[in-house]
Amino acid sequence: MNALNRNPLVELALKLYLLLAFAFIFAPIGASFVFSFNVDRFPSLPLGGFSTIWYETVAADPLVWEGLRNTLVTGLTVSVLATAIGFGAAYTDFRYRFIGKSLYLALALLPPTIPVVILGLAMLAFLSNIHLSGATHSVIIAHVVMCAPFAMAIIRLRLSQMDPSLEAAAWNLGASEWMAMRHVIIPFCKPAILAALFITMAVSFDEFAVAWFVSGLNETLPVKVLGFLQGQVSPRINVIGTFVFIVSMTLVVLAQILLMKRSSAPKAAAENAGVQ
Repeated sequence: MNALNRNPLVELALKLYLLLAFAFIFAPIGASFVFSFNVDRFPSLPLGGFSTIWYETVAADPLVWEGLRNTLVTGLTVSVLATAIGFGAAYTDFRYRFIGKSLYLALALLPPTIPVVILGLAMLAFLSNIHLSGATHSVIIAHVVMCAPFAMAIIRLRLSQMDPSLEAAAWNLGASEWMAMRHVIIPFCKPAILAALFITMAVSFDEFAVAWFVSGLNETLPVKVLGFLQGQVSPRINVIGTFVFIVSMTLVVLAQILLMKRSSAPKAAAENAGVQ
């Protein structure tokens, strides 16, 4: 009944609102992409002409390659460590019942809610006290703290869709806890684990505030962009920003595709069961 009585003007207004919201969000990114091909040094309209000179300048800058190397090493390491920790935390929530479980979940999911400046200062003070500040591993430690809750949330959602009796059935059939983990839990969580890898890598790849506090001279690419901004207005920022956005969005889209496949699998299985 509601579908038949929908007002077409309301639907049109909602679609226009959605388009305006997306335009507001992506317009600066689109402008950065366009100006990265502008031959002029300063962004202005009309464009001075099409050129790839700023891409060539970035490609020839050793500081950019150093920052990219630090970013990739950090992102890959963080994604593996954060996903492993997130999986363990999510499985603990799924498998065990214990006193203070609500507090455990609140603390496990707390880091993303802390302002990044406060978190960066706290990580700097902590890592400095244990003599681990000012290196690539400092950024890795700080980013793992930030990213592990994202992995936990994704994998925890997947485990919530699993029948707990499946693991118990594996035990009754003679499987050890590790065999049940390998052949039941991990295959069931595989799409969520892969999605968590992509999401945590994207978060680490794009984060600069905490990395700025703890990286020292081993700056990641976003931190180097901040350095360019502090020095002078440079078209290299548009090039690097375009690259970072494309990589981050690719990782997020891949994660979303995996999550969509994950959510559609139970529906397909239920439909097949109904047909049979």
